[in-house]
Amino acid sequence: MRLGAIALAALLGAVAAPEARALVAYTHASVTVPSTTDGVPQDVPTELYKPEGDGPFPAIVILHDCSGLGPRSSGAPARWAQFLATQGYVVAMPDSFTPRGFPQGVCTAPSGNATAKVNPLPRAYDAFATLAYLRRQPFVDGAHIGVMGGSHGGATTLVVDTMPVAATAPLAQDKTHGFAAAIALYPGCAARFGNWTIRRESGDHGKVVDFIGTYRPVVPLLILVGEKDDWTPAEHCRVLAERAQAAGYPVTIKIYPGADHSFDSNAPERYVAERRNVNAADGRGATTGGNQAAWNDAIQQVTAFFGRYLKD
Repeated sequence: MRLGAIALAALLGAVAAPEARALVAYTHASVTVPSTTDGVPQDVPTELYKPEGDGPFPAIVILHDCSGLGPRSSGAPARWAQFLATQGYVVAMPDSFTPRGFPQGVCTAPSGNATAKVNPLPRAYDAFATLAYLRRQPFVDGAHIGVMGGSHGGATTLVVDTMPVAATAPLAQDKTHGFAAAIALYPGCAARFGNWTIRRESGDHGKVVDFIGTYRPVVPLLILVGEKDDWTPAEHCRVLAERAQAAGYPVTIKIYPGADHSFDSNAPERYVAERRNVNAADGRGATTGGNQAAWNDAIQQVTAFFGRYLKD
């Protein structure tokens, strides 16, 4: 698929930052990335967006949210992929859910062992497998590859940015010389990420009563989250970021006033009682909805952040 600059501008809905930008045309293809599930080889279908030209281009791995990339996708991951491709990035977006039996996503799936194989920890291996795939492509600048995800993919990004490196671990070399920068959009910050963890009043869900340790990222991290988010509350990420900053780690956070979870989508605000939500008193129910002001600013934040670490 090839899109010209005018078509791209219409598709993205006039989201440009104040300064004028020349949009880059790109091609879109579906490829397969070899990954693993519990140590077993797993082929992961991946959407690949490539700017026109020979490159080498900087690249970004986008990790989708709990709705996946199938028919019920929020559309936000593809929205970011298309935008970033127009900015001159190769973008690879692996579908972690479909080949593992969850083409409809896991936003409302029953809790338990059934979804364990698509939790953020195993999904992190898809991120590193995609990184390895990109580095094999002659049109990719392998030293300048970033990772970015929203919600479930945002939590996966937090895992990726703290992955321990052992010489015998899968993809050890890729982790040692891994991503150059990371962006987490409305991630669930109240979970275990390396040295950082939390304690809840109801065990596995409900109110967070204690924050423990320090989040220690491997590469610079930007967190963008909505003030009204009742699915992955901004307060949890604020504490994570402030403790990391106090310890000297490169973590930046921006909280958008009046914005809900999935502020970067085109969908209107809506509450769905069936959504899995560890931050709700009974473990269910969450609100999502796009916010134009937050989306416009996020475009600027993402452009500047990745521009600094992947282009400058």
